[in-house]
Amino acid sequence: MHARSGRTVRDLRRENRTAVLRRLYFDGPMSRLTLGPATGLSSGSVSNVVAELVAEGLVEEAGSVDSAGGRPRTLVRITPGSGFMIGVDIGETRIRIELFDLALTELARAERPLASSGPRTARYDVDLVVAHLREGIAEVLRTAEVPAELLLGVGVGVPGIVARTPEDGAVVHGQTVGWDAVPLERLLREHVELPASVPYWIDNGAKTLGQAEMWFGAGRGARSAVVVLFGSGVGACVVTDPMGPGRALEWGHLTVRVRGRRCRCGSQGCLEAYAGAEALLERWREAGGRPPEGADEETALTAMLAAAYPAGAGAGPDATALAVLEETAEFLGAGFADLINLFQPERILVGGWAGLQLGARFLETVTGYARAYALRYPASRTGIGLGTLGPEAVTVGAALLPLVDFFAQGGRRPETEPAPPSPAWQTALRDRVSP
Repeated sequence: MHARSGRTVRDLRRENRTAVLRRLYFDGPMSRLTLGPATGLSSGSVSNVVAELVAEGLVEEAGSVDSAGGRPRTLVRITPGSGFMIGVDIGETRIRIELFDLALTELARAERPLASSGPRTARYDVDLVVAHLREGIAEVLRTAEVPAELLLGVGVGVPGIVARTPEDGAVVHGQTVGWDAVPLERLLREHVELPASVPYWIDNGAKTLGQAEMWFGAGRGARSAVVVLFGSGVGACVVTDPMGPGRALEWGHLTVRVRGRRCRCGSQGCLEAYAGAEALLERWREAGGRPPEGADEETALTAMLAAAYPAGAGAGPDATALAVLEETAEFLGAGFADLINLFQPERILVGGWAGLQLGARFLETVTGYARAYALRYPASRTGIGLGTLGPEAVTVGAALLPLVDFFAQGGRRPETEPAPPSPAWQTALRDRVSP
């Protein structure tokens, strides 16, 4: 049966379920009465949808509140244990794998460090990365005792541009890490021991960071934002719809100095060649600085900041480290100014392990340069601040990728629509949610 708009009754039911699930996710617990105006649905539609979701175990009762002159109203919420997501961050220094329930409570974590020395292409050897993911995914499921059949999907944040082909699914073009059209989705399906029905969602790491900050972090309430990711390299995500996925930008490869320093992408004068943690430490070393021998990038950057901004009374700053950081602040300010002039965002948010370390020290200086280089009107309307979700935000955002699709499907798994859940799925779910 088709509605007048061309949508089927099935489409309308899915949209109604989506509306209820999203509202409960962000604002729940809520009563059926308040869900009506919050979703724009009639009271009858809300009652029908909630009854379906409760019967399927996706929604549960969560106490009651008093009503004016009537009986208490029962509150409902999304059942945390009714589904699970895995988020993966293929970062510059380590691979982080986390398992979450529907409330985004972390249930288990596995980390696999990447080599801090040697050629970058060896550090990012595709077979090694896939092996880390196979072992880490199995570890978090085993640790939390979660059946793989209850996974809504695996989200993966990667360094580089993600394209998709009918044959291989997500294909990663990571020029800075030596990945040339790596069919990552196909490789994961071939080597990771998960049911074939579990989907993989692979996207740029800056994009997953943006998703997390807009939903749960410093981007909440903003109509538009640019979320920048500072690690070994530099990336960004521009968001023009708070509930949308955003668009990844190769901002780190914006040219800030013609015929400048050689970037790890092979070009010259990129912002990343001056502001990424890897390049920043190289510039300190070239200027006579002494990063700790054998230390990874995170430890070395911490040492550089401690040298430039000593905490002890009477201790003077390391002039070399301080000069390199002050020059970096100006490069970053100019890069922020380009983002302001191009996109005129309401907010620019800084995240990533290096961004959070650097921003805590000199974000105010960077902001000053950004306002000096940008056009006055858009600069006056753009706030600049730090992300609030910490260095794990990429993993959280990656876990949201399967959740976004799950909600868009009305809380139905592709293999179970339109049929009811299989007995095995119902048994596993009942075991998870029973007291």
